[in-house]
Amino acid sequence: MIEPLLWLALLAVTLVAGTIGGVVGFGSAVILLPVCAYAFGAAHAVPILTIAALIGNLSRAAFSWAETDWPAVRMYVLGAVPAAAAGALIFVELDAALIHRLLGAFILLMIPARRWAARREMTIQRWHLLPLGASMGLLSGVVGTVGPINAPFFLAYGLVKGAYLATEALGAAAAHLTKSVVYGRFAALDAETLAYGLAIGGALIAGSWLGKRIVVRLDTPAFVRTVEVLLAVSGCLMVLGI
Repeated sequence: MIEPLLWLALLAVTLVAGTIGGVVGFGSAVILLPVCAYAFGAAHAVPILTIAALIGNLSRAAFSWAETDWPAVRMYVLGAVPAAAAGALIFVELDAALIHRLLGAFILLMIPARRWAARREMTIQRWHLLPLGASMGLLSGVVGTVGPINAPFFLAYGLVKGAYLATEALGAAAAHLTKSVVYGRFAALDAETLAYGLAIGGALIAGSWLGKRIVVRLDTPAFVRTVEVLLAVSGCLMVLGI
């Protein structure tokens, strides 16, 4: 059980993170990874965040439901669901110290990966979403979230604003739901973990709503650069075991 003041701080960060995710389609779960690892321990961070991210992604999709690209969702989910299950099986075999450093390394790798994809202005076809879903599902099962890596691919497919937010969110939600089932089967998801995930997910819903309200007004590039700085600091601290 964590202290009330830590809970208040955690929920405040979650609200900010949910707003970021509601605006740019990624970032909320990644920002929360080091925070949850600190509050709950690295071994519990991914299952807790999986529940929260499932709720957050469904809320984000709901706010832009009419703009969803359903063929793209189906193609991505077809690859993501079995791969997410495999990634979750890998996760339950890892020790806490390794998970902590793995999360940090993954956060650091996401920064250049996102920029690399954006610089090349990649254009992809619908069938490319199948192997993308498989790759991201596997990574998601192990480290919790892959939103920043997903983002440039969905944008390159031609989705923008509400269509991008809803389509990517539904694909991610399918992966998170799959992982939740696997974590529960292998006791990585107990009643306390579920309760924490639901509480954080509730704050993400509020953030998604706020993000939707400001999505057309925000200077997204500057916002993303700020997130990258925070991710870099957090990732380095986690890799160092601090």
